[in-house]
Amino acid sequence: MDALDRLAEPSLDLLARVDALLAAGAPEGHRLWPLLRRMQVLPGAAVREFLELHPAPLADAGHAVRQLVRGYDDAGAVLADPVAWSGPAASAYDEARAALLRHLDEGPESLVGRLESTAGYADALADWVEGSRLALARALADVLRSAEALTVHVASRASGDTGPAAALAAAEIATRVLGVLGVAYDGAETLLRQWARSLAESTWRERTTDVLAANSTLRIG
Repeated sequence: MDALDRLAEPSLDLLARVDALLAAGAPEGHRLWPLLRRMQVLPGAAVREFLELHPAPLADAGHAVRQLVRGYDDAGAVLADPVAWSGPAASAYDEARAALLRHLDEGPESLVGRLESTAGYADALADWVEGSRLALARALADVLRSAEALTVHVASRASGDTGPAAALAAAEIATRVLGVLGVAYDGAETLLRQWARSLAESTWRERTTDVLAANSTLRIG
């Protein structure tokens, strides 16, 4: 359990009140409006969804992907073993074997290269989740002890018209929360752009010489 988990219950309670006040409309011209148009979600719902993101599963996924590299290493070791044969067919096989070795594990576009990139991307996402959760926890801690939070609590318990002060307080809290989440989502999009090329499909990069006719000479030993 991290700081965000510990703040979840009081934060969701406050943000549910904020969402209810904002359902009647945010103050005209408030800086919250561009965030609402961009995020298309109220702060309570946004935080509730973000609480489901945890870094551990992503870090575990990166570790699991790296474990797959061992299988490719074993396959590469088998292909690299010398064979005691010669002749045109053997030469064609050697060319195919060398091409397959390069495709398996030579450079970032190889299968192993793509696995390592996938694992690295998972690690980067885990770091992003951890950092974003911490930033959101700090923002929530600030709003929970703010004067705006007190205003929202009082207004949500009052009957009838809550007045412009409550709407303004709710808008201020929502702005702080959605602003932090907006920065977090920008970070996720930046990661995707940075890693997109490294995560592309690994394609066969060369064609080998066709195997010679079946009656070609093949010498073994």
